[in-house]
Amino acid sequence: MSREELSRKRLVDKIGLKYSQILLSLDERGRREWAATEAMALGHGGITIVHEASALSMPTIRSGIAELMERNGGAIESPRRVRRPGAGRPSKLAEDPELLGALESLVEPGTRGDPQSPLRWTTKSVRVLANELGAAGHSVSFRSVSTLLKQLGYSLQGNAKTIEGAQHPDRNAQFLYIAKQSKRHIKAAQPALSVDTKKKELVGAFKNGGQEYRPKGEPEKVKTHDFKGELGRVAPYGVYDIADNDAWVNVGISADTAEFAVQSIRRWWQTSGKARYGSAREIFITADCGGSNGYRSRLWKLELQGLSDELGRSISVSHFPPGTSKWNRIEHRLFSFITMNWRGKPLYDYRTVIELIGATKTEQGLEVRCELDTNTYEKGRKVTDEEMESINLHPHKFHGEWNYTIKPRE
Repeated sequence: MSREELSRKRLVDKIGLKYSQILLSLDERGRREWAATEAMALGHGGITIVHEASALSMPTIRSGIAELMERNGGAIESPRRVRRPGAGRPSKLAEDPELLGALESLVEPGTRGDPQSPLRWTTKSVRVLANELGAAGHSVSFRSVSTLLKQLGYSLQGNAKTIEGAQHPDRNAQFLYIAKQSKRHIKAAQPALSVDTKKKELVGAFKNGGQEYRPKGEPEKVKTHDFKGELGRVAPYGVYDIADNDAWVNVGISADTAEFAVQSIRRWWQTSGKARYGSAREIFITADCGGSNGYRSRLWKLELQGLSDELGRSISVSHFPPGTSKWNRIEHRLFSFITMNWRGKPLYDYRTVIELIGATKTEQGLEVRCELDTNTYEKGRKVTDEEMESINLHPHKFHGEWNYTIKPRE
């Protein structure tokens, strides 16, 4: 190799090294400008040397030189661009002006397009939309579909629970009445309770919603199918003391009946209420309008009468209007925290259920006591008209079907 060839090789290697070190910091235009400045600095033959060192094409280097000369001459005054205006692939809308309308008709077939659209009853993923558009003669990728959907103002969204349905005209008035009764009883040092049955839970090695920390790659193994096992289901019935932020949970393994509901209130009185409210003359209860403690349940009122006779105290009840059970305080003061406490933990047996409920606490000082109720409660028990007439029931003036007091029978 001659001296000139060796010198040329060293120059190419040197420029190649510089290019490799700065390459990651350059965009398309930056590479052109760098190659142009190196070629112009080398003079005659510089384009060929830079081409060999960087593998950039010679037309690209010549374009860079032309851009630099044009800009230095004052011809270019626009902001810095990587490519000249109009460069690059034309947009899909320029190629297919009807594409946007076709896409919108697929996304909203009930209002803007054909009600018989094949996508009316199927998922509307970007890939499915791209396939449907292709079948209709509009060639487009799923990535372009995603871009066009954003341009149309669409985004991925779930369902929003905002429709309340039919509302009773006295709904708010009943809320105010319940609040007034609660304050009156609390002020008089009488128990004000919120009661309800939590969602029934399967007992066994079944999946429980939520996540908790475990060693990586070692998830809790549970059964594939949620078929009821030998231990069946449990029905936690809660009695929440509104004033004291204290709760009693009676975990039943039988049917969730009105008899079970009243037995739960009885057990609350025996374990907590009697010691705290021994001198109270009346117990105030807020409950949902349906279920085992519903306002239409004859057995609920008959069992409350039995409890009233046993305790020698009146029991006043106010039911929340239909469709408003989420406003019952026990839902967000107790049940939500129980769910949070046992998230991701399979309820293997009755003891697990009891321990997890009993360990539920909050920063506001919630205390929860819990026991298992092994009694058997009969479903479908009927209450005769004679038994109903024997109840010492006193409806309140405001919505007596929702608000009533049961007094001890003489």
